[in-house]
Order: sequence, then structure tokens, then C-alpha cells
Amino acid sequence: MAGCPANLNLGGAEIRGDPDERNPPIFLPNQPPDSSLLALDIGGTLIKLVYFSEGLLHFVKFERRRLHDCLDFIRSKKLISPNGFSAEPSNGHATIKATGGGAFKFTGRFKEILGVSLDKLDEIDSVVAGANFLLKEIPGESFTHMDGKRQPVEIDRNNLFPYLLVNIGSGVGLIKVTGNRKFERVTGTHIGGGTMFGLAKLLTGCLSYDEFLKLSQQGDNLVLDLIVKDICGDLVSEQQGLSASTLASSFGKVITSKRTLSDYKPEDLATTLLSAFTYNIAQVAFLVAALLGFNRVFFGGSYIRGHPSTMDNISYAISYWSKGQMQATFLRHEGFLGALGALMSYKELGIEDIEMVDVHLNDKEDQDLHEPSSNSDESVTTDPNEHNIFPYLLVNVGSGVSMIEVIGKWKFERIIGTHLGGGTILGLARLLTGCTSYEEFLELSQRGNNLAVDLTVGDIYGKEGYPKHGLPASTTASSFGKVTSNKLSDYKAEDLAAALLNAFTYNIGQISCFVAKLSGLKKIFFRGTYICGHEKIMDKISCSMKYWSKGQLQTTFLCHEGFLGAVGAFWSYENMGIDDFATKEVMKQVLLGAPYIGGNSPSSYSPRQIFNNGRSMNLKKEAERLQNENTELNAEVQRLRNENAELRAKLEKLQQDKSQSS
Repeated sequence: MAGCPANLNLGGAEIRGDPDERNPPIFLPNQPPDSSLLALDIGGTLIKLVYFSEGLLHFVKFERRRLHDCLDFIRSKKLISPNGFSAEPSNGHATIKATGGGAFKFTGRFKEILGVSLDKLDEIDSVVAGANFLLKEIPGESFTHMDGKRQPVEIDRNNLFPYLLVNIGSGVGLIKVTGNRKFERVTGTHIGGGTMFGLAKLLTGCLSYDEFLKLSQQGDNLVLDLIVKDICGDLVSEQQGLSASTLASSFGKVITSKRTLSDYKPEDLATTLLSAFTYNIAQVAFLVAALLGFNRVFFGGSYIRGHPSTMDNISYAISYWSKGQMQATFLRHEGFLGALGALMSYKELGIEDIEMVDVHLNDKEDQDLHEPSSNSDESVTTDPNEHNIFPYLLVNVGSGVSMIEVIGKWKFERIIGTHLGGGTILGLARLLTGCTSYEEFLELSQRGNNLAVDLTVGDIYGKEGYPKHGLPASTTASSFGKVTSNKLSDYKAEDLAAALLNAFTYNIGQISCFVAKLSGLKKIFFRGTYICGHEKIMDKISCSMKYWSKGQLQTTFLCHEGFLGAVGAFWSYENMGIDDFATKEVMKQVLLGAPYIGGNSPSSYSPRQIFNNGRSMNLKKEAERLQNENTELNAEVQRLRNENAELRAKLEKLQQDKSQSS
């Protein structure tokens, strides 16, 4: 490109090319044709490049591990102007606008090979600037996608704000946007595109994300997924208000199957992965939007790729959980928001003028939320008094996860559930590690290092992390995001187990926190057979709850976590008039007798402790009754023995009479 750097003129911008084309060129009629405009977004797995040529903005991407291909492309297209890209060259070098963590990590490579400096711009600033540009300036940019049908959405540029921007990269960032230069990252989740692709490599052997998406179009997730009908049949499903086809546990059928990884089709594994994680991303987005009071949610990021099933899954989930009150909207240039935002800085008023504002979920407390980087050893105290039990959120971690609001005795409602539960953990663990039991998986996870496969903020940005948005280097950015090989044998079973435990326990904690806040509940009880009193599981859930709630939620684990269904059946005796069982007291003690709260180690506990309150139970009377019954039973046993002896004597006499007669 022979021209010189210029300010960016966006007047009259419009999309050119096929209406269904992904990342079509954008025509800039008022931009001088010899302008030197180039911007990069170097993320955790992809490099996105936007450049201006012959009146058009063009969009190209490269895998980050193939950085040399990107550098060769820039050189071959002669995108480097002799006069540079900035009005103020740095240290005598031409400069390129760049954002993303890789802009910090690879600045030396660009200077060494291309002789240019990188003008580093904040990533989230750039993403928001890019999204606002597309939504306000480009007609036909946004659309919905449901049941395979794509519908354009006309945006009123005067009524765009506020909205929630969900940026799906290696991880997922959720950003509240309230104006042109007003926004804040409110939270994020480590389960994103990098998680899907990392697990897809290990489970299917695919070499590229596009190959994974193609596989997912050809499979059947019901081969591996557990649905409500599989658990309780059609009739009970209807009674519980759940469709029989509702997804109960992703990978849940693997638990009871004798099949190994090689027995499953790659297509079925890919479809199951896609549905599992796209539904989860949509659920987190719904909860955050509901907490903010938004009904407009835009999805962007390089892992959407205009893929029909990805968009259908997200759209269905958002509509399902919001009861049709929210709508997922997508962008045609979804993967280039950061690069476009970097390009916006060529304008006289660029993203360097963007200001940050504090936002509050429910206007109550600061919620700049992200993945916990370490465990907490602080505890939350519980006052064991029956009058302060209610209301609370009961989180039941079974094959899937159910969340129930309990406001009193026999007064409760199932609020929501998530399909990523214990069945998902164990199902994936069996496929990835070959373990045959949950106990074996837990033991493996104790010996593993999740950082062997998990991508951290430090891996993307360097040892300083991302301090502007409060993300230390040790923060998990993308579970399984560091997986580069498609050979399962290249990774230790212990490390894979540790990463699985890390990913899903934090996810359960995060969703539980959001549900509790949305319901106005301050206390959460966790139970279920997949907790198993396991210290590491409870530590991670406690840590994530404390982190995301800023210590405002009380997290408690139950002594008999795996037996609440049976204890509940026991409690039903009270409604049958059998009051001597004193089941109310039993249940109260089970709920309140939780030895493990926060980061404290479990104390010794005996089930008989629930009967130690003599003021509430007449143990003496009960003992006397049992003693009387025992006496009666002994008398009956003695009577039967005597009767047996008499019968034996008669039998012997008959046998003697028979032998004498013969």
C-alpha cells in the first residue's frame, strides 16, 4: 500500500457482497483510496486483521500459532506504508494499531520481522467500540437466528443503549454497554470457545474448530446426553412441569454405559459438546441480563463463526429461560469487534477517549466478576436456629443441577436448573481418563494440575495479567484452552481430571450465585451425591460463591448431602400421623448440622447427633416403647420355638409309626 496514514471517515459505510456472506467487505465511500489503515486483534487462539484497500475494509483471520502466516500476509499485501500507520511514529518505527493479549506478547516479533511498532489498545475498549460502530453505522449488520431461519434486525441508532454484549472468545466476557463511551465488564466465564475446541480435539481428534463445527452438524447428542424422560419417564416429567425431552445432564448417559471413547462416533461427541457449552453460555448471559434488567443481548466473538447450530442453540436457550422476554441478536462481523475497535482509533475521536463507569448488578454492589484465581480459607458462620432456615436456595448437584427456592415447610419452587452437573463431570472423566467410578475420578483430580491444560490470563497477557479490569495473571481464562494436541495420550489423566473438576465446580458456583441474587436469597445449601463431602469440591464451590457474591451469600453444605431424597421420604411419615418419629427435628438437624462451611475442614460427625436434643424429643418414652416391643417380640419368638419343638416331636412320632407298620 503506497499511501500515507489518514484519519478514518465512516460516512456512508455499508456492506458489500453476498447478503449471506460471512465477514463481507465494508465499503467506505468517503475514505481516500490511498489510505493506510490496518488494525489487529491478537487473541488467545486467533489473530484477526482488518485492513483498507480499494475503498473496502477487508477481514482476515489466522491461528495465533501461525503468526508467521499473518506476518507474511501483511508483507505480501504491501500493507505497510513507508510513512507508517500513525501520525506519531514510535521510536522511528511505523506503527500498527493492535489490541488483545498477543499485542503485548508479540510486539518484539513485529518489530523484528516487519520493522513496525504496535500501538497497543485496551481489548475491551476496542471490542465495545467495534460493536457500537457496527450497530450504529452499518445497515443490515445485526440479525436473529432461530430454527435455522435468519431474520435481519433493524437498529435504531438513537435507541441502541443499554445492551449486554456477550463476547465469545477462548473464554466469555459479558459487558454492560450504556452509551458511546460508557461500559463495564460485569463478569465472565472460563467455559467458552477454547473449552469447546480443547475438548473437541481430545474427544474427536479434530484439527480445526471449523472441522469440529462441521462434525457437530452430523451428530446426535441424545446418544450421550441424559434427558428428563430417561430419568423419570413421561408422566412424572409432566407432573414436575418439565418436558420429557428437556436436557437433564450433558454426557450423562456415559455414566451407565460400558462403552469407551473409541465406541462413540466423533459426530455424536461433537454435537454433544456444542449443545452443552452453547446452552451454558446462553444461561449465564440470561442471568446477567436479568440481573441488569436488560432484554437486549448481542452475541459476538470469533467462536460463533456464523454457525447455524451455535446460533440456534443460543437463541433457543435465551428464549426458553427468559420465557420469550429476551432475544439473542448476532453480528455479521462477530469475530472482528476488537480489530474494528482498534481501527476506530484512527478517527479524530477514538477509543482512547472512552471512559469507564462503575456498574452494579441490581444497583446493590459492585459486580466486576471473573473466575476466582485461588481458594479462600475464610468461613461463613451459620446460626443453627430453625427460625432462620427460610428462605434459602437449595442447590441439588446430581447428574444435572436443580435450584429450588424454599420459603417454608412444604413451600418451595424449582427455579431453574443446569445440565452441566455431576453426570457431565463423570461422563467426560470416563471418556478422557478411563476412570470407572466417581471416587476414582476424585482421587485422580487430587494429584493433577489443571494448569497443564487450562489457559490463564497470564498465558494471554503476560505475567502482569489484565489489571485494568481486575484480572490477575493466575485467573483461568479458558478451561482446556491450552490444549494444542489432538492426541489424548499427550496429556496426563490426573491433569485432565483436575481441569474437569475446576471447570464445572466453578461454573456451578457462579450460576448458583446469580440465581440466588436474582431471587433475593442470602443463604444457599448445597447437596447431592456428586459433592460426596469431598474437600476440593466444596472448597472450589465455596471460593467461587464468596468471590462472585463479594461475601454477601452464605454457603453451607449438608451432612447427608446424598440422602436428602430418602430423608424427605422419611419426613413424609409425619404427614401420615406417625408423629413419634419426630421427623421435623430430624430434618432441622440435617439442614443445620453442616460441619463444612466455607474453607474450614470437615469436623467429625455421627448421625446419632441429630437425636441429642432431649428438649425436643422424648427419648425415654421412645426407649420404653421399644423395650416393650422387644419384650413382646422375645415372647413371640419363644412361643414359636415351643411350637416348632412340638411339631418336630409330632413329625418324629409319625416317622416311627410309619417304620413300624412297614
